[in-house]
Amino acid sequence: MSMREAANSSKAWVFEEARKVLARAEKLGRDEVIFETGYGPSGLPHIGTFGEVARTTMVRQAFHLLAPEKKSRLICFSDDMDGLRKVPDNIPNGDLLAEHLEKPLTAVPDPFEKYDSFAHHNNARLQAFLDSFGFDYEFVSATAHYQSGAFDATLLKVLENYQAVQDIILPTLGEERRQTYSPFLPICPTSGKVLMVAIEPVNVAAGMVRYTHPDSGVEMETRVTGGACKLQWKADWAMRWAALEVDYEMAGKDLSESVKLSSRITKALGHTPPEGFSYELFLDEKSEKISKSKGNGLTIEEWLTYAPQESLSLYMFQAPRKAKRLYFDVIPKAVDEYVAFVDKFAVMDEAQKLTNPAFHIHNGDVPESASPVSFALLLNLVSASNAENKDVLWGFIDTYAPGITAETHPFLDRLTDYALAYYRDFVAPNKTYRAASEAEKTALDDLLARLEALPHDADGETIQTEVYATGKAHFDENLRGWFQALYEILLGQSQGPRFGSFAALYGLKKTCALVAAGRDGKLLSA
Repeated sequence: MSMREAANSSKAWVFEEARKVLARAEKLGRDEVIFETGYGPSGLPHIGTFGEVARTTMVRQAFHLLAPEKKSRLICFSDDMDGLRKVPDNIPNGDLLAEHLEKPLTAVPDPFEKYDSFAHHNNARLQAFLDSFGFDYEFVSATAHYQSGAFDATLLKVLENYQAVQDIILPTLGEERRQTYSPFLPICPTSGKVLMVAIEPVNVAAGMVRYTHPDSGVEMETRVTGGACKLQWKADWAMRWAALEVDYEMAGKDLSESVKLSSRITKALGHTPPEGFSYELFLDEKSEKISKSKGNGLTIEEWLTYAPQESLSLYMFQAPRKAKRLYFDVIPKAVDEYVAFVDKFAVMDEAQKLTNPAFHIHNGDVPESASPVSFALLLNLVSASNAENKDVLWGFIDTYAPGITAETHPFLDRLTDYALAYYRDFVAPNKTYRAASEAEKTALDDLLARLEALPHDADGETIQTEVYATGKAHFDENLRGWFQALYEILLGQSQGPRFGSFAALYGLKKTCALVAAGRDGKLLSA
């Protein structure tokens, strides 16, 4: 079976989505397909923003496997003409921004004092991260498109269908909001603010509307084109879909109702709404929704300080319909799961490979292997050896697996740097060794005798067998408690990878010394 044939029947979520896009393209007779992601630069970019681009890129890659003859583009759209509603909590010079509330984000000064506006700063940061991951995309600014006239034809179409849009949105609003709602938001010619006022079409063909200024009470007229107005959120989304001919855009579950309403507006404009995908939201450590303005949860920079980008891409690929907490504790598991998926890839058949996340992370060009040493093992090695540089870690790795070098395994070399950083900032501050109980001391004596009887080059499985046998002999009814005790007494943490694997990496002689020190309570001051 070829990859293309396997893709046509694959149950991986990306292929399910890609088949929807292909069916739409064939129905509409489209030779080029437009994928889109949206970003609101009212706060610093966070991982959720990256995740939407990463996931959409994976669907796009799957689409090309299904239909290599068709072209596609990915548009990353910034809603940077939105008015600033509140000052984010996680930025400097908040007072500066407070003076510019309700102005388009591209008219709000940059609190970091590096760019022309707050939106330009956030747009630049987002693009820098997307570029660092090698995404193939086109960046589009709402402000630039509104002001250049690129949206004019579709804005006039919205005005022509003004009442139809009103009929779709008004029933979803409260009585008070209905009185002032309009899909068009005029930009005040004096203050520059985005005005939320009722409008009255005056000359549809010329694109002219009338409104009463909320501050002065003066009746004013303005064009809806050329950047003199912008659209309310749901109408804006629909207008964008129509103007840019978007075929696919995913959105968070919290926007499900907005997707439905924007799709109805798109149809009212005479266009077919795009295919989409509703993903669950990322949560912070307290299970609260990640917010750009709050700055809770992980930033892209933070994840990439402690783990490789491949692990972040894996986290985005897995279970997109499941709400997942996104904080520092998830990083080690994500790294090791990525390593495991890469290691399995070579022995899979074509159909299995298409369900392997590594295929989608690397767009089919999966490395032969990632790392012969897990991230969890490296963290424990740093802990036991008190290593402060990667040369120490490579000394252990060279003994454990001769012939493996930084040159032959560059991914492993990167992991040593990440392990040192992660251990320093998250493991070391929380390490708490405990004293062994009398029963545990007896068991550790037995373990020490068993380990000392092994050949110095015993492998991890052999060592693990003796660790397990010791637990069976002394804690038969609580084997889990035995392994937990090993980590609490010897490494100052409650869990870790297989102890045998750790001991083989650390070295049997050093492991014996560690067991003796834990038995005698000499690690309590560590």
